[in-house]
Amino acid sequence: MHATPPRKRLARRLTASAAALVATAGVLATAAPAGAAAASSGHGHGHGHGHGRTVDVQLLSFNDLHGNLEPPQGSSGTVTETQADGTTKVIPAGGVEYLASSLRTARKGHEYSITAAAGDMIGASPLMTGLFHDEPTIEALNKLKLDVTSVGNHEFDEGRAELTRMQRGGCHPKEGCFEKGKKFRGADFPYLAANVTDEKTGKPILKPYTVWEHKGVKVGFIGVTTKDTPNVVTAEGVKGLKFADEVETINKYAKELDRQGVKSIVALIHEGGMPASGAYNYDCDTPGAGAGVSGAIVDIAKKVTPKVDALVTGHTHQAYACTIPDPSGAPRTVTSAASFGRLYTDTTLTYDRRTKDIVRTTVKSPRTGNHVVDRTQPKAADMTALIDRWKKLAAPIADKPVGYITADINGRGSEAYEKPLGDVITDAQLEALAPADKGGAQIAFMNPGGIRSDLAFKASGNEGDGVVTYGEAFTVQPFTNMMQTKDLTGAQLLAVLQQQVSGPNTDQPKILQISKGLTYTLDLTKKGADRVVVSSVKLNGTAIDPAKTYRVAGNEFLMGGGDGFPAFKEGTNKRVGASDLDVFNAYLAAHSSKAAPLAPPAADRIAVVK
Repeated sequence: MHATPPRKRLARRLTASAAALVATAGVLATAAPAGAAAASSGHGHGHGHGHGRTVDVQLLSFNDLHGNLEPPQGSSGTVTETQADGTTKVIPAGGVEYLASSLRTARKGHEYSITAAAGDMIGASPLMTGLFHDEPTIEALNKLKLDVTSVGNHEFDEGRAELTRMQRGGCHPKEGCFEKGKKFRGADFPYLAANVTDEKTGKPILKPYTVWEHKGVKVGFIGVTTKDTPNVVTAEGVKGLKFADEVETINKYAKELDRQGVKSIVALIHEGGMPASGAYNYDCDTPGAGAGVSGAIVDIAKKVTPKVDALVTGHTHQAYACTIPDPSGAPRTVTSAASFGRLYTDTTLTYDRRTKDIVRTTVKSPRTGNHVVDRTQPKAADMTALIDRWKKLAAPIADKPVGYITADINGRGSEAYEKPLGDVITDAQLEALAPADKGGAQIAFMNPGGIRSDLAFKASGNEGDGVVTYGEAFTVQPFTNMMQTKDLTGAQLLAVLQQQVSGPNTDQPKILQISKGLTYTLDLTKKGADRVVVSSVKLNGTAIDPAKTYRVAGNEFLMGGGDGFPAFKEGTNKRVGASDLDVFNAYLAAHSSKAAPLAPPAADRIAVVK
């Protein structure tokens, strides 16, 4: 979901070890290049119907992979399916071995098949790929035959130079090549960043668009990330870059493609919406077109030029396949395939050879929609080999036990505002930074988007059930953000809590995880900042005094005002502590053992009124 910042210090801390190891309903459109944006050739997978006036073009898409090459653990690795009788079923899903099999099976019989993604392919990744700066993920995407992706906010976690390296290849500037005699070759597919420009030159930092072409059929792709990227990535990651409005950018390049004779155009947008149901097969066109989805993408979809035939979206990690009318009133598909490779979207685009455009239709064919990447199908052997190779390199660090748990402690997979793993993380931060010489913290806050996984009881390897490995802890806290403690007044503290449900967070609240001792009531029957019941906010049973000063801890991203929390920036007397990952691991070591494992906390600090 929403982002968090880079792993900049991971290199410093892990280099020694590393060195030692050495959419859906039928709609779409087409395009061509201008100068820097050279045309890309299609892979032309499969066989298919290419005779007559129209051609069916298959668009397979996914988003927000976040380097999840292995099946994600716990509830992060499942999808919910609504059954015919209204009940729901939870299905284990995801893992690149299965995603490759799903896409390869789906392409069979389709001569005109394109595979596209909507950003966050890398960043906030599990240790197996994060340790190697996501080179394994790019290698996997090359094997998947990905044709094109937009950048997402997480592509900027390690800054512009590292993103450029992901595209062009070359070994890491500090850590060098990870495999003896092998040089990282970069992405075989274009990363599109139409709305990301250099502050000085005004030029896009990567290609703004590309054109897929096969036997005269052309489809143009424009890629943008959320204009909000600077608010969800550390300042260092977006230094010297400008993020323009998504709609203005797409419309500008759609016009350019149209002038070049490319009439079929798809926008890859790393921004998304929230469907009314968490089930991947929910029909978000009930009771009307797009009525079942809300959020930033709805406004974008209504304003993007009718020259664009389909929108492939992401960022919110939700699953939806909707029809939202374009500005001319014509139906247009807007899709998102959840995250972590658990789903893929199959959209049929009917291409008219005479007009060179996509024929828009409201009829959803049985072949369109989101499909589960289930784990009952055979694994792709080439992906298994890739995972085994990199796992072996990461093993000395990844497999080290750091703690023990009695049951799943849910973080990313929890639907609740207060997540059990959020309580563990904030308690770990408070404990580490409470000593006077470490910062004197009284309260710790954690941004929910920074919790990237669950802690699963079931073993992910050979470590045994209930054992938390370094690799699993890293997957939960992959950014290696340094901790900070600051002075905040009671008034500023209350402002922080109100900013969870107001300003940029009004429509999609970002409820911070809070350390023990802090309690309050969230009244969802109210609107905006009023949803935080001020009189209920207490620290160890005593009401917060607006005039008093409190020592507050949080990671550097949050303390820098990230995720829409400017009140944190107002804090004074900053003290920098250990990294969030080190603090988390230290807490697990201190509070769990084989004989006395850690149990999931009650998650009873925030009372919610609905």
